[in-house]
Order: sequence, then C-alpha cells, then structure tokens
Amino acid sequence: MPDPSSLRDSTQIVLPRRALDGHRECLESRFTVTVVETDEQYRIIGSPVEIKAASDYLTRNGVAVA
Repeated sequence: MPDPSSLRDSTQIVLPRRALDGHRECLESRFTVTVVETDEQYRIIGSPVEIKAASDYLTRNGVAVA
C-alpha cells in the first residue's frame, strides 16, 4: 500500500501566497487544477499528471516549487 504522504505530494503543490502573483489565472486556464486559498498559502490540487505539468510551468516561470 502506498504511503499517503507520497500520494499527497503527487497531487498538490503548496506555495506561499506571494509565489503565485501574476501566475494564478494562467495556471487555472492552462491546467485542470483547483487552487485553494488560505491566509498564508495556496494549495494547487490536481491529478499527478496535471500537477507535474503545472509544476514544470511554474518552474519555467521562476516560481520555486519544492
């Protein structure tokens, strides 16, 4: 049985709020993801394939994705 944390890591990206400045609209229009806001961070949630593509997009655009 897979480790739940590894599944979670492949289906979401967690970023500080300022990290998505100027990228959120494009991210939501290009990829099938859900962006959940809290006071301190964004959670980008999607399938492993979409999360990988979104992560690549963000990295190419200067957003540090850990």
